[in-house]
Amino acid sequence: MSAEVSLEKLLNEVSACRVCEPHLPLGANPVVRAHRESKILIIGQAPGTRVHHSGIPWNDPSGDRLRDWLAIDKEAFYDERNIAIIPMGFCYPGKGKSGDLPPRKECAPLWHERLLAELKELSLTLLVGNYAQGAYLNPPQKNLTENVRAWQQYTPEIIPLPHPSPRNLFWFKRNPWFADEVLPYLQERVQAVLK
Repeated sequence: MSAEVSLEKLLNEVSACRVCEPHLPLGANPVVRAHRESKILIIGQAPGTRVHHSGIPWNDPSGDRLRDWLAIDKEAFYDERNIAIIPMGFCYPGKGKSGDLPPRKECAPLWHERLLAELKELSLTLLVGNYAQGAYLNPPQKNLTENVRAWQQYTPEIIPLPHPSPRNLFWFKRNPWFADEVLPYLQERVQAVLK
C-alpha cells in the first residue's frame, strides 16, 4: 500500500471515529488535515464551535491571528502539502467555566502516533497552547509563558506558541518580547520551510 493510500485510509478512520461521542455536547466531528508531503505540523488543542460546524480548522478569529503570525494567506495555510493540522482533541469538547473544556484525552493516544508516522516530510512543528506543549516539549518548562520564552531551546524543529485566541490579548500585552523576538523568527522559519 502506498504512503498516500495509507494516510488517506487513516484519515478516513479518524473521520469515522466516535470513541468519545457520548461525552461531546455537539456530537463527533473530527477535524484533522494532513498530506504525506506536509512540511509544517500545527498541534493545537481542540476545535471550537465555529470549527465544529464548518469542519475547517482555525476557521475563526484565532486562525486569523495565527495566519498573521505565520505571515501566510489562507490559500497557503489550507494547502495540506504545506501544513498538517492535528490537534490534541479532534472534536469540540464543550464549554467550561472560562472557555472551552480541555481536549478529550482519548484522541492523542489513539491517533497521533499513527498519523505522525505517515508524515515523513515535516520540518517544523508548532505547538499551540499548553496542552500541545505538555505533550510534546521535551523538557517542558513550568508553564506556557516559560515554554514560549524558551523557544530557542526547541528550534529549529519545534516552536512553542501561545494560543492566538482573542481571550489572550492580556498575555500578548504583558509579553511584548513574543512579538519582538519570536514572531520574526517564526515567520522567517515558515518562509524557509515553505519555499
